Amino acid sequence: MRPHEMDPELGEEYKPGEEEQQTLLPRTSDTDPDTSSPHQPRSFGLSLTFTLPQLIASFLAGAAACLIIQYAVSGLACLTGLAPAKSDAHILAPPYVGSTEVHNWPPSSPTNNYPSLFPTDIGHAGATPTGAEAGMIATAPSYPIHTGAPHLVAPKQLSPGNSSSVRGKDFDLYKTWGNLAPWYSVEKGAFGIDAGPEAPEGCSVTGLHLLHRHGARYPTSWASYGGPAAFAGRLHDSSSGWTAEGGLDFLNDWTYKLGEEVLTPFGRQQLFDLGVSMRLKYGFLLENFTDSLPVFRTESQDRMLASALNFASGFFGIPYEDKYLQSITIEAQGFNNTLSPYKTCPNAGDSSKADRGTAFVKEWAPIYLKDAKQRLQEQINGYNLTIEDVYTMQQLCAYETVAIGYSKFCSLFTEEEWEGFNYALDIYFWYDSAFGSPVARVQGIGYIQEMVSRLTHTPIETHNSSTNATLNDNPTTFPLDHSLYVDATHEVVVLNIITALNLTAFAETGPLPTDHIPKGRSFRVSQLTPFSTNVQFQLLNCNAQGQNDDHIRIIINDAVASLTGIEGCPSDSEGKCPVSTFVAAQKKIIEKTDWNWACHGDWEVPAGHDWSTVTGDAPGVTW
Repeated sequence: MRPHEMDPELGEEYKPGEEEQQTLLPRTSDTDPDTSSPHQPRSFGLSLTFTLPQLIASFLAGAAACLIIQYAVSGLACLTGLAPAKSDAHILAPPYVGSTEVHNWPPSSPTNNYPSLFPTDIGHAGATPTGAEAGMIATAPSYPIHTGAPHLVAPKQLSPGNSSSVRGKDFDLYKTWGNLAPWYSVEKGAFGIDAGPEAPEGCSVTGLHLLHRHGARYPTSWASYGGPAAFAGRLHDSSSGWTAEGGLDFLNDWTYKLGEEVLTPFGRQQLFDLGVSMRLKYGFLLENFTDSLPVFRTESQDRMLASALNFASGFFGIPYEDKYLQSITIEAQGFNNTLSPYKTCPNAGDSSKADRGTAFVKEWAPIYLKDAKQRLQEQINGYNLTIEDVYTMQQLCAYETVAIGYSKFCSLFTEEEWEGFNYALDIYFWYDSAFGSPVARVQGIGYIQEMVSRLTHTPIETHNSSTNATLNDNPTTFPLDHSLYVDATHEVVVLNIITALNLTAFAETGPLPTDHIPKGRSFRVSQLTPFSTNVQFQLLNCNAQGQNDDHIRIIINDAVASLTGIEGCPSDSEGKCPVSTFVAAQKKIIEKTDWNWACHGDWEVPAGHDWSTVTGDAPGVTW
């Protein structure tokens, strides 16, 4: 069980297409499915007569042969990767009677499913010449801003509480959802650098390492606190006899409509749009691929692979299969994977060591939701609301909006209560996946090893973390000479990596208190790891500035981040750091990070606020 999220990022493995499996099945006819009658007997040119014992023996022998062949084929498929992966979680939310509404799509047995009559390529495409590659990052006079929420509808008014019911001029509901927010362009200067992502004067972009999260999804299969499906089950329990009125009147007819863990339609669109955006900005880097294809990476969870393929369809266009190579790593126990490092770090799965975020959210929630609970309780009779119920209603606002476009839960809360929800998620992820977690740095260090390997064009020196030697040591599956890399992962891993990099600008106001929201906090999950978050590790050559070294910048959701926490990186107005300096600092961090101690060591974290880290290290580690 994964301890790293308020709603953990566990999910079903992606099921590949059936065309490979179909080749293993006998074909009854080479004609279209509607050209022969199923009732018409077939003649094979023989006329044979069998006794009853012979027929019975033949049937038993055939059944045994089928079982043997099926076992052999499935075993071969598992070895070759042709079989669909088994699910570790349900696709749909638990079917609470009376509260869950499920629409299964596509139909299980459509009567008109004859693919041969509907080919996707019939030729006659017309003219197809392509133009020059785009390069907005280098050529455009300004950088495009992403607002983050097309197709979604926010309420016109929020709950008045003790203030005006009309939303403030600068208030944006979508930006108060923490890791459940849609990604948006963070304003320039938010991360310490008053510069945009476009190439600085005198510099040219030479490469990009893009790290992104999956798109908006349905709730995950369990939650240690909150959890929309569990709330729906409690609310619609058969023994409940409640009635709602006022702002909660909609609950009388409300049904739970959310699935589980897979991408929502909006989530699919997010990744397609991100792919289009990156092609417009960095498409010119493809000109460097004269005799090879780019290799993009994701992992096996359904929403992860679906995100990667939606990104590819936006970046390359359809069809995209012949334009790049998709490396799919396995997210499961026993598989080293830098995109899901918690699977190989036992202490990360020990709730007594690593799951600190939930306890601290439970301290904060009763403070910021006190008035909301009282206000909402007055609108429902026969059901006693808990603080957790009210907190879950805020989760439902975010989840329903990104799943079905609009949610009536959103208007139940004030601006202040939404800011409180946003901070609750900051608290959770600070202590669970970032600078306040005892296993954050060690889980991010594997990706840092891979980045150093790519930047130096040399194989990983020592596989002593979550790196996968089988894949990383093969230049085909893990190339070291490309100018464009794209990796897809979870928000917890993005936070692990930010912590491992030593981007201390985000830790300046930590540890985060649980009794109030600190002013000017630098750690905001809605800015760092919303749905479809993207981190650009941008490579620059600045010879025109008289600087001989190649440089690197880190741009998180379009805001340039300060690198002064990285040893040797200068206080640069553009956020640049020489690649040689950056690599040297990261090598020191890699050498210092003790995987065995952090992931396998017998250490304990005192309960409550008696112990704290702002470096993401386990007890006993000093810098």
